[in-house]
This record gives sequence, structure tokens and C-alpha cells, in this order.
Amino acid sequence: MPRRVAVTSPRTAAARRPRYPATREIDEQTRLGEVYMHSLLRTQFRLALFVCTVLACVVGGLPLLFLLIPELREVHVLGVPLPWAVLAGLIYPAFVIGAWLYVRQAERNERHFAELVERR
Repeated sequence: MPRRVAVTSPRTAAARRPRYPATREIDEQTRLGEVYMHSLLRTQFRLALFVCTVLACVVGGLPLLFLLIPELREVHVLGVPLPWAVLAGLIYPAFVIGAWLYVRQAERNERHFAELVERR
């Protein structure tokens, strides 16, 4: 049986090209760094657009709901007509919850971006 021979490259000791971390690409504003930042900005913009769309639908939809269902206009909560109670008081907690969810998701996007940059 023939004896095994290890074949190696004569360049095994050659210097390898240094690998720069992605944070350096971003700091030095290279093309790759621009791509990374553009992806983060696009993700955050998409999130903001979604939140603004939901907000517009809720705020614009409530008066439409009260217009289309006149019986709701006759309902009173603690002596206040339901449309006034909803538009003047109950919608603000919904805004706070929406803002809290937005901040949570934006921070999650940033964490994913940081993990992506550190993995490279």
C-alpha cells in the first residue's frame, strides 16, 4: 500500500490580509459602512412608517366609526358621550402604549444591527 503524503502550500506562512471589523468600515465611512448604515436606516424608517400609518388609521378611523354607527354617539360613559370620552381621554393611553412598543422594536432593530456588525 502506498504511503500517504501530506501536500501543503508553500504559502502557508504568507501574511493574510487583515480583516477589518465592520465598525471600522462604518467609522471610516467606506462603501460597505454606508451599506450597513443604509440598511439600519431603512429598517428604522419602515418601522416609523408602520407606526404612523397605524396611528393615522386609528385617529382617522374613530370619527368615521362614530359617523357610520350613530348608536355609538348616544352611549354615555360617566355622563360623557362615548365619542368625547374616546377622543379626549382614552386615546392617549393607546398613544403611550404605541410609543412604548415602537421604542422596544427600534431598540431590537439596533441590537440586531449591532450583532450583525460584530459578527462580520
